[in-house]
Amino acid sequence: MKLGSLKEGGRDGTLVVVSRDLAQAVRATGIAPTLQRALEDWSNAAPRLAALSEALDAGSADGAFALEMQALAAPLPRAYEFVDGSAYLPHVARVRRARGAEVPESFYTDPLMYQATSAGFNGPRDPVRVVDEAYGIDLEAEIVVVSDDVAMAVTAEQSAAHIQLVGLVNDVSLRNLIPDELAKGFGFLQSKPRSTLSPVFVTPDELGDAWRGNKLHLPLVTHVNGEWFGAPEAGVDMQFDFAQLLAHAARTRPLSAGTIVGSGTIANEDTSLGASCFAEKRTVETLATGKPQTPFLSFGDLVRIEMLDGEGRSIFGAIEQRIERQPLP
Repeated sequence: MKLGSLKEGGRDGTLVVVSRDLAQAVRATGIAPTLQRALEDWSNAAPRLAALSEALDAGSADGAFALEMQALAAPLPRAYEFVDGSAYLPHVARVRRARGAEVPESFYTDPLMYQATSAGFNGPRDPVRVVDEAYGIDLEAEIVVVSDDVAMAVTAEQSAAHIQLVGLVNDVSLRNLIPDELAKGFGFLQSKPRSTLSPVFVTPDELGDAWRGNKLHLPLVTHVNGEWFGAPEAGVDMQFDFAQLLAHAARTRPLSAGTIVGSGTIANEDTSLGASCFAEKRTVETLATGKPQTPFLSFGDLVRIEMLDGEGRSIFGAIEQRIERQPLP
């Protein structure tokens, strides 16, 4: 089934079940008012939501309406936690090689992860607002999973059962702010503004054979200003699967229902498949020519991130948003 949230009913939106073709939706408030509430009672809510999904796809759901993407908030307009990994080591290796550094051996056995911004997410058609282009505005096309409640110290084998939903994220980065922040040795803050989630999240069974080994085996396609930017294979070159990432996050603390775990920027050894962020593209250019050729995003640029199934149908709907200047208060 596919789930989303309308821009109504307060900060957490209103839960809707969305048809498989993304054309229709029906409010699910009789089951749970919000997606967060549904995740907190997932064992009871999920079967009822699935039944409503079947009725919607069969054309028999009361209250069904035509869905407009502009009406959607992020599926989780805010979340208790968003932890983002960096599971695609070709990206890590290239970035480090461009500055003359090697990948530490520990990176192959211990995932990279940081605590990301979760107090609010942009909806799929909301603009990315930034005060200054000089910050180095970058997109990051990634996959996310969403958990129910996860106990502290679960194993990867145990955590797989807690992956309830899958979606996409544009994890926006301000690249020119990152070096000074990381030089302090205390992580990201100003360089990581709010991210954008796909129109819907889906249950893993909706993905069929593309979901296996706790990975999503399809290309993630990015366009910028209507031009192809990249379509790396998400199931290839992923050093840590989502169950491993979830277990890593839960090693020393329990995770609340609605926790979002990101894959990190999708990247392959095969650079002909393009990139999922400008930092990756610029790194490839630096390794080839000695300096980057492509600038970061500018005000007015349009970003589109989408994943299609084997028959060319959009699975999560497209993240489509323009980069805009944020006025000063």
